[in-house]
Amino acid sequence: METAQQAPESSARDRWEQALDRKHKELQQCQSDHALESCLKCASLLDCQLRDAYVKAVYESMSKGHGGGFEF
Repeated sequence: METAQQAPESSARDRWEQALDRKHKELQQCQSDHALESCLKCASLLDCQLRDAYVKAVYESMSKGHGGGFEF
């Protein structure tokens, strides 16, 4: 049985994972639109805001919003 203390953590986990799923789908769509199998083959790799947002979503899903800054 879930306690009141577990419910917010569980809903936060869902929120972080859902955000990651959205960013992952956006990234995959971009790769598909540009006929790429990987971002590493993209000329915009180092300046890509979409990829930066995906990497940030990965970090936030791992830290569940409790981590410090993440520089990449």
